[in-house]
Amino acid sequence: MLQELAQLISQRASRTHDNRHWLELSDQQLLDAFPFWALVDIKRIQASLQTLGMLLIDPATSSTQSYYFAIDEASGSAPITPPRQPPAAARAATPAPAPRAAPGVATLIPPDWQPESDWVQMCLQQNIPEAFVQNLVPEFVKYRRDRGEASFSWGNAFYKYAIREWRNEQTRQGSWELASSMSADWRPSSDAMGILVNAGINSSFIEDAIPEFVLYWRERGVVRDAWNTKFIEHIRRQWAKFSASFGYDNTPRVIPVDWQPSVECYEILELAEIDENYARGKIPEFVMYWRDSQQVKSSWNTVFLQFIKQDWARQLKQIESADITHAENQTLVGTNQQRIKEKFQRIADRSWAE
Repeated sequence: MLQELAQLISQRASRTHDNRHWLELSDQQLLDAFPFWALVDIKRIQASLQTLGMLLIDPATSSTQSYYFAIDEASGSAPITPPRQPPAAARAATPAPAPRAAPGVATLIPPDWQPESDWVQMCLQQNIPEAFVQNLVPEFVKYRRDRGEASFSWGNAFYKYAIREWRNEQTRQGSWELASSMSADWRPSSDAMGILVNAGINSSFIEDAIPEFVLYWRERGVVRDAWNTKFIEHIRRQWAKFSASFGYDNTPRVIPVDWQPSVECYEILELAEIDENYARGKIPEFVMYWRDSQQVKSSWNTVFLQFIKQDWARQLKQIESADITHAENQTLVGTNQQRIKEKFQRIADRSWAE
């Protein structure tokens, strides 16, 4: 903490008093500077440094969450300002020493810098794999050298960098583990349904959109980690288009005797490849049923669309079953060679593709 505070004070000191440089820091700024400690730990270490006489904290502050900090250099702690340079002639006569970081002096990071074992051990105590730590070193050194940054403690800077990168890596891994492709039996969660219903979207409209949503994303094989969020966005867009098309009025009403679907309703059925005459033929039955039940609905067009789609799907299923039964019966009738040959030619016919 003392090294980091000395670096911050030397770079951003906000006032000078009693021949000391002071810097005002809030609790949040302290948490940003020491992300590996909780606020209670920061306060505890500050108190310990004050007791040792190394750290001065000005109690005369206007805010209870902001304090002025200074380093007591007379106590033997790291000085803030670098030592004076000798005269140019003396520097020329003296061979240049190896680039070592002197205590309390900010230095550039060497090209072959490696974190000391103490800093690596601190990373391991944070459950960061050693291989991950070692892989960060080249990138860390290159980035700091390219920026020309100087630091009082490159080990401390690397330690904070490793913690930040490890948290980012854990976040990326967690997102991938939660991601999945769309399944055939997927349904929105109760929370998602509640959000949409509370937004005033018809529950029948939501249910009717689920099969289409599932089919669309299953065919694309996309992997996502927030299908409920995607579904909510999709329904809100579709509901906005639907409301604009029908001039939607959310006042529940009994169905009129002469009720007819809107033109837009037939256009939607056409897009679903449902025969318009079939839909028109179902209107009297639809009106009679709902008038007898005396139920009120906010949008009879929505109810009619759902009714026609379900009835149309049921009819297609019955036709398909009848075709399968007929085909099986035709297969059983006659076993002579001529019938087998005709059946084979019928199956192998590809004239439709020409």
